[in-house]
Amino acid sequence: MSQAKHFHFLGICGTAMGSTAAALRKQGHKITGSDNAVYPPMSTMLEQCGIELMSGYKPENLPAGADEFVVGNAISRGNPEVEALLDRKLPYTSMAELLRREVMQGKRNFVVTGTHGKTTTTSILAWLLEANGKDPGYLIGGVPANFEVGARFTDSEFFVIEGDEYDTAFFDKRSKFLHYLPEAVIVNNIEFDHADIFNSLDDILLSFSRLLRIVPRNGKVFVNGDEATCRSLIKDCPAPIVTVGTGEGNDIRLRVTAGTPEYTDFELNGVSFRLPMVGEFNARNAAMAVCVARFAGLTDDEIRAALLTFGGIKRRQTERGKVRGITIIDDFGHHPTAIRETLRGLRQRYAGSRLWALFEPRSNTSRRNALQPDLIEALKEADGSIVAAVNQPEKVPAGQLLDVDAVVAAVREAGRQSYHEANVDAIIARLKPLAQEGDVVIVFSNGGFDGIHQKLLERL
Repeated sequence: MSQAKHFHFLGICGTAMGSTAAALRKQGHKITGSDNAVYPPMSTMLEQCGIELMSGYKPENLPAGADEFVVGNAISRGNPEVEALLDRKLPYTSMAELLRREVMQGKRNFVVTGTHGKTTTTSILAWLLEANGKDPGYLIGGVPANFEVGARFTDSEFFVIEGDEYDTAFFDKRSKFLHYLPEAVIVNNIEFDHADIFNSLDDILLSFSRLLRIVPRNGKVFVNGDEATCRSLIKDCPAPIVTVGTGEGNDIRLRVTAGTPEYTDFELNGVSFRLPMVGEFNARNAAMAVCVARFAGLTDDEIRAALLTFGGIKRRQTERGKVRGITIIDDFGHHPTAIRETLRGLRQRYAGSRLWALFEPRSNTSRRNALQPDLIEALKEADGSIVAAVNQPEKVPAGQLLDVDAVVAAVREAGRQSYHEANVDAIIARLKPLAQEGDVVIVFSNGGFDGIHQKLLERL
């Protein structure tokens, strides 16, 4: 790290921005920041780190003498602070470029990518290194149970980062992961996502192809060999490729050998491991992390022992409490594939229980109809579902809005209960007479969903 500086963050309460700001503060830098959404738990965590927060965006928030202004990718032209820093010709950068320059230069950077499983895979890999004394730096899009915070910058040679294909900033439309100086890359899976910035799957594949072209020859790329989209990238990569998956022909073949509501046993080319999470999807995530941990120099015995103590991720299938014998689960899932795989895993974990899925269409992709057929199929995995009204529908271009009524009707045609309710109060009123002792209610949202978890525990 360089000598202490003063960084001001625009959009500091975003998950990655807030975690980065806190980690820089712990490195001795002065941090200030502003956001429209200054609320707990992020605001509490930042204030406890000694970071001054400003609510709302105003030109007067820009501190005189700050060395650099870090602009979040949710910030656009027209923002009062952006316009002021441009008018004043102040130095600014993106979070991704700041990480590249201040944190990742000269490190062995392990970049975990893919539409699904990034947070889990990154967390497992960071923990495998941590549990074996490597003291890795990391930046994760969630908060792993094994760590107190979502980011940490250390003097270790290792840095593990969740690599997002989303664009960098209003002034840099490249994918964020192109800044991350990768030595090793994991490509878990690739599906169409981020419908607000990508027009097609081919657009997304182009960004991934650009990433693989900057992996050095002494690095390595670990690709999901079971998916044609991932395999299509291999021809563009000058670095060594390792395919990982359940199918024949993969360099590392995954086989799930046993599973209970508490763990999954799997083998990689006959070498056995146990993961304290359920389902093949999580076993795939763990398999990728194991492969990179081996690349980093850990032995299978070291990896096996560390994997047993992995504690999962907050907001990933997290049990929030019980009411009337009904279990309330919180999950960050919002892409149809994530919802489907989570429901399948919970079906195994809570065998014999009825599953109720409550879904808030809030992300840029889930508000749109591009993946509407996939959402219908995902919700069919639950015994019953309730879909909230689309969050901020005015932000969706004409003709692209998710048709919630059509989703509900299609799920009903498959013989499942499904309802469309306008708000959280209506959702709880609908669910209360339907949910019974022994049922499991899973809340899917990438936001706060109007405090629905606590309201369910209080009113269900």
